[in-house]
Amino acid sequence: MPGPSPGLCRASLGLWAALGLGLLGLSAVAQEPFWADLQPRVALVERGGSLWLNCSTNCPRPERGGLETSLRRNGTQRGLRWLARQLVDIREPETQPVCFFRCARRTLQARGLIRTFQRPDRVELVPLPAWQPVGENFTLSCRVPGAGPRGSLTLTLLRGAQELIRRSFAGEPPRARGAVLTATVLARREDHGANFSCRAELDLRPHGLGLFENSSAPRELRTFALSPDPPRLAAPRLLEVGSERPVSCTLDELFPASEAGVYLALGDHRLSPEITLEGDALVATATATANAEQEGARQLVCRVTLGGESRETRENVTVYSFPAPVLTLSEPSAPEGKVVTVTCAAGAGALVTLDGIPAEVPGQPAQLQLNATEDDDERSFFCDAVLEVAGETLSKNKSAELRVLYAPRLDDSDCPRSWTWPEGPEQTLRCEARGNPTPSVHCERPDSGAVLALGLLGPVTRALAGTYRCTAANVQGQAVKDVTLTVEYAPVLDSVGCPEHITWLEGTEVSLSCVAHGVPPPNVSCVRSGEARVLEGLLHVGREHAGTYRCEATNPQGSAAKNVAVTVEYGPSFEEPSCPSNWTWVEGSGQLFSCEVDGKPEPSVECIGSEGTSEGMLLPLASSDSNPRVPSISSDLAPGIYICNATNRHGSTVKAVAVSTESPPQMDESTCPSHQTWLEGAEAAALACDARGRPSPQVRCSREGVPRPQRLRVSREDAGTYHCLATNMHGTDTRTVTVGVEYRPVVAELAASPPGGVRPGGNFTLTCRAEAWPPAQISWRAPPGALIGLSSNNSTLSVAGAMGSHGGEYECAATNAHGRHARRITVRVAGPWLWVAVGGAAGGAALLAAGAGLAFYVQSTACKKGEYNVQEAESSGEAVCLNGAGGGAGGGSGAEGGTEAAGTAEEQAGGEVFAIQLTSA
Repeated sequence: MPGPSPGLCRASLGLWAALGLGLLGLSAVAQEPFWADLQPRVALVERGGSLWLNCSTNCPRPERGGLETSLRRNGTQRGLRWLARQLVDIREPETQPVCFFRCARRTLQARGLIRTFQRPDRVELVPLPAWQPVGENFTLSCRVPGAGPRGSLTLTLLRGAQELIRRSFAGEPPRARGAVLTATVLARREDHGANFSCRAELDLRPHGLGLFENSSAPRELRTFALSPDPPRLAAPRLLEVGSERPVSCTLDELFPASEAGVYLALGDHRLSPEITLEGDALVATATATANAEQEGARQLVCRVTLGGESRETRENVTVYSFPAPVLTLSEPSAPEGKVVTVTCAAGAGALVTLDGIPAEVPGQPAQLQLNATEDDDERSFFCDAVLEVAGETLSKNKSAELRVLYAPRLDDSDCPRSWTWPEGPEQTLRCEARGNPTPSVHCERPDSGAVLALGLLGPVTRALAGTYRCTAANVQGQAVKDVTLTVEYAPVLDSVGCPEHITWLEGTEVSLSCVAHGVPPPNVSCVRSGEARVLEGLLHVGREHAGTYRCEATNPQGSAAKNVAVTVEYGPSFEEPSCPSNWTWVEGSGQLFSCEVDGKPEPSVECIGSEGTSEGMLLPLASSDSNPRVPSISSDLAPGIYICNATNRHGSTVKAVAVSTESPPQMDESTCPSHQTWLEGAEAAALACDARGRPSPQVRCSREGVPRPQRLRVSREDAGTYHCLATNMHGTDTRTVTVGVEYRPVVAELAASPPGGVRPGGNFTLTCRAEAWPPAQISWRAPPGALIGLSSNNSTLSVAGAMGSHGGEYECAATNAHGRHARRITVRVAGPWLWVAVGGAAGGAALLAAGAGLAFYVQSTACKKGEYNVQEAESSGEAVCLNGAGGGAGGGSGAEGGTEAAGTAEEQAGGEVFAIQLTSA
């Protein structure tokens, strides 16, 4: 059957628990007095909120009960011993409701405590002053009206995110509401533009509620610093009507300078200044302009305002009117001989002076008269006016120039009759005439009409030389004058009068002459380089006259020098050292026959075979050019007699040349093999190494490292590397030869391990080491029926679990192309158990012998038929058939070995020998 359900179990437990509590309650009623209870006893409610109160008693039958409170009620629920009532719109900071019941003629009471809290919904920071002077204190005041209870309230004053002061109102009466926090703060420059705020925190977490926060709106503080000194005003003391003068106003120690206001005015006329900031300094600049209405004393005012405070400076400026004087000429341009009147006048109050002569009284003009002459042309007249303003003397002046008209004049000082200039430097050709108006001057050649450019800077050339007629003219008349221009220039040696290259023919008569151009005519002389004697007259030309001559032309304007190269030409001729009669060509050298011929111009040379195999063949010649382009000589150049012919435009000549051929040493595989093999014991001989070449090369071979000892027979020590050197008069050739010495095999070592006796069931190993070249092949002969294992190269024979059949004679043989050599060793296997077996069971021994013989026969037959599994035999130790079978068993403990001479190594010892080749799997 299924067990009771979990719900039923829990109901049962609840019933038993209720019964237990009921019994405890009855016990308590019997033991405790009656009481009244109010829940919650203490409550914290947000202002304006509501709360349910539960009033109850343990009196079994109370007569009556109720809940006394001044708060508004919204609903009531009743029971026999309890009363629940909802209180709404709770606004009083603190009230104490009373729960009461009448029981057994007694009044039971329970008092509660209800407190309200109000969030800091309003956080107000008292407004800051519009401007706060730096270095002075100001007050920060924060109000949080109605928030409470005050004892849970904390106020913080902030500068940006930085806390300035924080105050907790813990300990205040529970009924206290609202809070004010005031602090005095010193204003600083860095506080300018900073935001100040207040943060309120109502922490009701200890009462099971949360943390209520609120902050005031930030208020910006504006700080300023204003220097106690007035601004510095820079302005002129005097200002002329209609003129413009700069004024400036400067004030230092101003913060923030960008917030400052500037008022700049002249009298009642406000100026428009341009403000410039330089750190904490302010500079205001403007242009002051005065008009006639402002004439007289005026004040220039500069006022700087910041943070409601201002600094002001005033300066006196006098505005005056002082027109420039007037200077007039009755005729500014007068013909020569005309009377001219000059007048100087100025405004009222000004005293004028004309060319140093003052007027009689201020305000009157000054005047003079003159009869115009050529000397008065461009004469300047000066009119000065003086006026006194505010204790200062001011002056102005005016000037005028008189022009006198007269005919042109050509003076020798301004237009000389003869000019002599050197060629080359830039000159200004001047022929100037006096006259008014300024005359125009024109110079040209009467014969060709060529015009001379006057007044222009330009190079002087010999083409300008000649006589020119210069004419000066203006409206008053004209003047004429002849001018001669001479251009001197240094000597010139050109290619026509003095060529750079001259060619003479040997045996003729010539003279060296050079013609030079120049003004004045130059003198020319020529000397040979390295000599001092001047070359004069006719010369009988020889080769010694070839060379460089220096010709020099001289006149007062300078000199010119030129090198003249004289070449003497002559017919061709052969010289033995430069074109030998006998020449040997070395094969492979790339060398060409050099045949240099003396002659000018350089002769052309050609060599052609004249007899035998060389007849008609062209002999390639080495070129004197640094980059010759001639064919190379082939390897089959025919020796013989070649006829060389040299020709130039002055003749030709011939010469016979005998050509022979030779070659340097050369060795290759055919004449000197790089690998040679000797047999040990053979008669000693030299290396087979020859070389080709003409003349015949001499070949010498030497061993690398230790020299080869002198012996009659070849030894293994003769193996190694040999260097062979072939030499003749045209060079050398080398070759490296490797000599290998082969020899017959010898079994150098045949050893057993362990060296003592071998007990039945034990292991032993036979090691065979042979010396041979080429390397020998190792083969073994073991007793019949013995199961053995061989290493990969057959050098080691091993037996695991030795039996009597393993006892006997073992033979190791080494074989290569030059012979065979073998050695034997005897292995004995014996122990106590063997003697028991032999003494007690002779019949068993006979049976074992018969089985062994049968096994040996089967193995031998398998080996003969080629049916032996080599891989299985090598791994199982049944490799006795590998190299042979034979021998017999022996007794005792130990191993004996013997050597077989090389001559008898091929003989079989009692039985057939079979061999197969083992390879690793």
